[in-house]
Amino acid sequence: MLRDDSRLITWVLSDGKAGDELQGLSVAEALGLHPEIRRIEPRAPFTWMMPWGPIDPRERPSVPGSPIAPPYPDLLLASGRRAVPYLRFVKRASGQRTYTVFLKDPRTGPKTADFIWSPEYDRLRGPNVLTTLTPPHRISDRRIAAARAHPDPRLAGLPGPRVAVLVGGDSRHHRFTDHDRATLLERLTILARSGAGLMITTSRRTPLALREALMDLAARHGAFFWDGSGPNPYVDLLGLADFIVATADSFNMIGEAAASGKPILVFEPSGGHPKLAVYMERLRGHGIVHPFDGHLVGQAYEPLNSTPKIAAAIVRGFSLHRRSLGLPDIAFSLESS
Repeated sequence: MLRDDSRLITWVLSDGKAGDELQGLSVAEALGLHPEIRRIEPRAPFTWMMPWGPIDPRERPSVPGSPIAPPYPDLLLASGRRAVPYLRFVKRASGQRTYTVFLKDPRTGPKTADFIWSPEYDRLRGPNVLTTLTPPHRISDRRIAAARAHPDPRLAGLPGPRVAVLVGGDSRHHRFTDHDRATLLERLTILARSGAGLMITTSRRTPLALREALMDLAARHGAFFWDGSGPNPYVDLLGLADFIVATADSFNMIGEAAASGKPILVFEPSGGHPKLAVYMERLRGHGIVHPFDGHLVGQAYEPLNSTPKIAAAIVRGFSLHRRSLGLPDIAFSLESS
């Protein structure tokens, strides 16, 4: 956490994609910052040239409503290839004063930003590049411990073993076919009939037919299904789970589940992506993920959370940058996880 961020201007910059913005907000939260969210909306033909080309001139700082209007930030956290030209623009416009952080491979090399976090499965390397297995997220040891200490009353009465069921949805690389839906429901039914307490949550991408089928399963077997009413129990699910079932369509969701230290049973919908396959294989090598066939397998492990490591590296780089400009240092006090 930052002891006093009243003098520090921080931006989280993206084109609004939920995964990209979430990563920026996660790192800002780990740093104890309260960032401004800046969303760019570039249009063709400028999007065709990104990340290598210029910003969309319709979003220059002189244009009313520009997402990159000054005062420029002390710290800029950006993600997504369309954000790359804007990050470079702000760096120049600030007179190099802004410390720039890019999350994921910008595709334009390590000199794109002052600091870059990139997942291990990408090839980007450099003296200013930190690679980790899992991506940054907002699930910390502190939040999980709080969920365990003060269980959500909607979940506390479920029988054990309790199983968090995290269901994603269709994406650019995955599709939940009718066969996928039937297979997942069949395997979850095996778990429910075995006496496990299922705690189910879906995402905005979950197909309606799958969501409705999961609601019906929960009603028939006394499971919990979060229908959007009441507080979001996502962290509570991770904190109270003995096992986690997750669909393999989201890097972030699997990374969040790995912060629990509980075995992750993975269901793979149709499609796939080579990087996701490498990611899963490395998690399997750590004994974290296992195929989901309707049965509970795997052992607890040391929780895997890369966010504190990423935040600590940013603090070091930011402090050196401030000193090089003759600016006073900022005192941070980071959580261990």
